[in-house]
Order: sequence, then C-alpha cells, then structure tokens
Amino acid sequence: MPAQELPIAGYLDRFSHRPGETFSAFVSVRDAGRYRARLVRVLSGDPNPNGPGMRFEDLSHCFDQSFAGRRQEIRIGSYGVAEAAPQRDTSAACTWTVLVRPGIANAGQVLLAEENVALLIGANGATGRLGTFELATGEPMQAARWYRVWLTADPASGRVLVGQQKLGNAAVTSETQAQGIVLPSGGSVLFAAEDAAAPSHHFTGKLEDPAIIPGFIEAWPDAGATLEVLAPEILAGWDFSLGIDSQTIYDIGPHACHGVLVNSPTRAVVGTRWSGREQCWRHAPHDYGAIHFHDDDLGDCAWQADFTWTVPDDMRSGAYALHLTCDAGEDWLPLYVLPKRQGPFAPIGFLASTFTYQAYANHARARATIDDAYFARVAAWGAYPHNPLQYPLYGHSTYNKHRDGSGISFSSRHRPIMTMRPGFLTFNDARGSGLRHYPADLHLLAWLEAKGFDFDIVTDEDLDDEGVGLIAPYRTVLTGSHPEYHTLRTLDALTAYTQRGGRLCYLGGNGFYWRIARDKARPHLIELRRAEGGIRTWAAEPGEYYHQTDGQLGGLWRRNRRPPQMLAGVGFSCQATFEGVHYRRLPASHEARFAWMFDGIEQDVLGDYGLSGGGAAGFELDRADPMLGTPDGTVILARSEGRLPSFETVLEELLVHAISINGEKVPDLSRGEIVYFDTQAGGAVFSVGSITFCGSLWRNGFEGPISRLLENVVRKFSADVR
Repeated sequence: MPAQELPIAGYLDRFSHRPGETFSAFVSVRDAGRYRARLVRVLSGDPNPNGPGMRFEDLSHCFDQSFAGRRQEIRIGSYGVAEAAPQRDTSAACTWTVLVRPGIANAGQVLLAEENVALLIGANGATGRLGTFELATGEPMQAARWYRVWLTADPASGRVLVGQQKLGNAAVTSETQAQGIVLPSGGSVLFAAEDAAAPSHHFTGKLEDPAIIPGFIEAWPDAGATLEVLAPEILAGWDFSLGIDSQTIYDIGPHACHGVLVNSPTRAVVGTRWSGREQCWRHAPHDYGAIHFHDDDLGDCAWQADFTWTVPDDMRSGAYALHLTCDAGEDWLPLYVLPKRQGPFAPIGFLASTFTYQAYANHARARATIDDAYFARVAAWGAYPHNPLQYPLYGHSTYNKHRDGSGISFSSRHRPIMTMRPGFLTFNDARGSGLRHYPADLHLLAWLEAKGFDFDIVTDEDLDDEGVGLIAPYRTVLTGSHPEYHTLRTLDALTAYTQRGGRLCYLGGNGFYWRIARDKARPHLIELRRAEGGIRTWAAEPGEYYHQTDGQLGGLWRRNRRPPQMLAGVGFSCQATFEGVHYRRLPASHEARFAWMFDGIEQDVLGDYGLSGGGAAGFELDRADPMLGTPDGTVILARSEGRLPSFETVLEELLVHAISINGEKVPDLSRGEIVYFDTQAGGAVFSVGSITFCGSLWRNGFEGPISRLLENVVRKFSADVR
C-alpha cells in the first residue's frame, strides 16, 4: 500500500537566516496543482480557546506568490551504492558474500545486489537471485545473530549455490543446476537495497565485509574470515571500518570501487570482531566494521527547491513562517530571522531550542494517547490537523525505534516536521493545551510581545556554528521550556556567556541533558547515542556509545561530567505525566536582597494554574544539588509543593530503587526549584526548574504571579547596567 502523504508539505534549507540572506523552500503538493506561499510573523501558536490563541501578523506585502505545485517523492530507507562494479570475466564463476546480522529475519530484504544478481534474506532464509531465477536455503534465519551468507554461480557448469552459516555453527546450503546463467557485466553495486534508479527491498540490520570473489565457493573454512584474509582473491571488498565518520565506503580490492551511503545509516556500531577491549571506535576501528541499515532511515528528502525568499534588510529579528495553502490543505514552514551580524541588537536574546525541536521531530507517540478524543480536540480547536503516527513516510524522532527495535539516532531537518508547527498538540491535556517544544515556546514569545520587551531570536544551530560571540551582545539570554539537547560547543558558549557577565534565564525543565553531535559536512543532521543512564525510550547497544560524527562519548551531559547544575544551578530530578502543581515561596524569597523579583507578588503560592498541565511546576522538574555542581551562593527561592502520583524520581538519581545517590529520601527528589545565583564577573542565572513554567505565564491574559515574577527578572536582567 502506498504511504499516506500530507496534502502539502515542505521544509527549508535551514531554520534561520539573517537579513540579506536567502531561504530556499522545498515543497511537495500531493495532488500537484497550484499553491500559494505567503509570509507571516508568528505571534502565538496555542489553539486553546482559553489561551492566547493562534495569532499571526500578515506580511503578504513582503512575500506572497503562487507557484505550480508538484509532487516530490520521498525515498525512505538507507543503503549504500558503488556506482561502478568491478571488472571481471563474466563467463567465469563468481561469488557474492556478506556478513549479516538481521534485525528482521522474515521479510524479503536485499543484502547485496549487482545488476541482475541479488543476495537476499527472507522467510526461507538466505536467497540468491539471478535474473528471474531464485534459490533459497529453506532454513529461516534468526534476528540478532551473525551469519555468513553467500551466492555462488558458475556459467560454464550451470551450478548455483546459496548458503548461510551462523557464526560458530554448521553451514546450510542449497544447490541446483540452472541453464543460461548470465552474470553482471557492469553497472552499480548496492548494499541493503536493490535498483539504483528506485531503491527498494531495503534491509534492516547490520552488514559487514560485503565482497565479490572469483570462483565457486561451496564452503567457508572460516565463516567469519575478514576481508584481509580474503583480500588476495577478491574482485571487490568493502571495508566498513574505514571512514566511519564519513558517508564514504571504501573498496580495498584492485578496482577501488568506492561508494557512498544514502539516508544516513548508523556507523560506529560493533561488528563480528568486537571484543569489548575498546569502547571507542576511534581506538579500534577494526572492531567496528559493520553498518546498521534501516528501511525507515531518512537523512534528507533531497527534494528540488521550489522557491527562494531573501530576508529584507530592514526585517526585525523574530519568529516567522511561510504559510503554504493549496486546494487540499495547508502547511507552515517555521523560520527565524536573526539580527544583522553587525547589529543593532535588542537587550534580550531568546535562544530557540532547535536541537530539541529536531530531536523530537515527528515523534510518533503511543497510539493509546493519539486516540479519537485527541483528534476530536484537534478538530474542535482548529489545531494543526496531522500527527506523525499517520505519516511514517516523513521519518520519526530520536524517541522512536526502527522496526528491529534499535533506536533512531539521527534526526534531519531536511524533511517536513509536523511537530514543529503552530497549533500542534502533543497531548490531549485535561487541564491545559497540551503543547510542547516549538508551539509551547510561543507562549514565551507571545508574553514578551504582550509585555513590550524588545528581543532578538537566535537558535541552537547558530550558537553551535558561531559560539559565544553570537550571544555576547545580549544583556540577558532566555531559553524556552525544554532546552534538552546540546553540543559541547553550545554548552561551552552558554557557560562562557555567564562567566563573562551575561545573565541567563533558564525557563524550562530537563535542560542541558543529552549530548548530541553534528557533522559539519551534513549540518542538517543531529546524532544522538542514548548511552548508559538517563530517562530513555531506547538504549544504545554496549560498545556503541560514541558518536560516529565526532567520535565523542554520547549520552547524558551528566555522564560527561557536565551536569546541568553547573550551568543553570538545577538539573533533572523528576518526571511525571503531563500535569503540574504549584510552587511555594521559601523564606529566602522574602529577604531584602531578592525583594525586587517578587515586587507586586503578595502570595506565597505561585502558579496553581496554567496552560501546560494546569500548574507551573510539572511534567519534568529540576532541582539544585551541590554534589552535581550547583554553584556556591545559589539561593532556592521557591519549591514545588504537592507530589502527584505520577511523579517519579529519575533513574540516574538512584543506586537502587530505594536509595538515592546523594542520600536524600527518594520521594523527596520529586521536586522542582526556582533558584538564583550571581557569577563572579557580575552575571547572574535565574532558573525555574520546570517544563510547564511558561504555560503559566497566561492567566486571563498575561497576568498573575508567574507572569509578574518573570517580568521583574527580565526587566532587571535586560537593564542597561550589569
């Protein structure tokens, strides 16, 4: 069955540009036909009728054009291709072989293909195909086990044999006579798929050491023989342990039939030779001679650009979108305009958490939560109508798994991202709107507009590209509700900013948590390895904790000795369902030196309301901990009150289920804290320790103690004097 497609969908070359720079838009219209693209400024993205609404400023005078739409195909699934096959005598016997660890063993999947020859696995085990002729071993293979599989044919005698041998076990073969065997005479070689013009029958699992060898091979003295052992005889042999940090695959045979990878399969994965002596592929690349292919990998839609738009020289920094409409539907392509490189700069910089938006891109959540009631609310509110569960064609998030149970470790922004749209509902929130990430952060931007603050917007990707110089001009930098994913460069930049006198407002929860990597040659991708520890929907296999793109240890920043507390004073401590409670002010908040923060706030209870889970302290909460680097002099101003039944202490805080690492009672760690500290250079950090905090900026408009608290802090932090 053809995969379901959005009526109209698109993506941009990148999320942000400066005035004078040009966005390229890539658009697909399912039914072809004309479509309109116009520019809007995004003011608010909450469709809840009890919230700030879906509000856009029409900027059609800046850009409004009609285009002839076309359907652009998505070719999902990773594979490798060597454009030129090795030269050989096509009348002589030949063998195709590869080491394989199936992720799915009972589906027809191609391992190695060349012109009219293919080596497959399926319900009948290893299968060889020459033209229309097929021969199978007849013995099903097991998932997650390594095998040597091979196809060998001799045109002169008509002999054809296919074999499979689980490493350490006896071989299973099937042989027959076939007349008129024709072996390949040119073309390309594919790995994990067939048909270079329209790749299909993608393989899910690991491949290692594919090779083409002259002669008829009936049996292997050593089924796990390496390419080095086979090298004197091979026509071509692709050593996947070479160029692990690249998208190139290298043939060590005499014809140098090198190739490339498509759709970003996972490298730096353990192969048949991994011993456990080394955990980092850089130290023992030979142990990492496998590539993990998946039939749902999507590194880049690779569409053709449909139109461009150059940011006017006088356009203010902010959140914008290109609104696309056709007869069958609509889409938004969110974008950010940065200030000019030379300024002028606003006093406030908002750091859009684009790495986190990308990590969650097209997160397909449990079907039990995306139910009829969810879609009924979507329809009643006029929210964004589509959900990633309906459209697997566009790839899923790093919170999802591939069909073989392995985790999705790459996320691309070169594809339509449904979760990054105004009005997208993540949850059917019984007490609020159910927004997360991009649309949830629009609560903060709408608040800044309503309060009359002058602000610029920069993004995680810009910060990774440019370092601390990007944010140095700002008197204060504000994060969104969930700045979870960071590179070493972004974390270093934020640390340098505060150490040099900058003022940081960390306005979320579970921030600065996972370490990610980027490949500068493919900047549209982020890579994640969910190594030991942390709240995870999947775990990386032992030996596969190091990123392929930068060769560094992945996983929690805490495991990399950079706990969030070192930067923000607080770090992840508790997770719940999407619900919240309130904070209660602590005695320190009444001290004279902190009175400015609470000016106009008479009550001790803060945020017992909100558009995100019904409370300002909810879903994921952070707390201070000197053992994890909370700076000396940090003051706790308020603490969440009331532990809901769904609140659970995060796993990395526990030695066993009833003993915490820092010695506190385990239930007591289920709390969020608002903290403040000064830095030696005259800077300051204000952290709220909750994902749902910004949802409580709104109460019958932007009023109430949460709004007043943040307004007091931002006005002080953005003042002209440090």
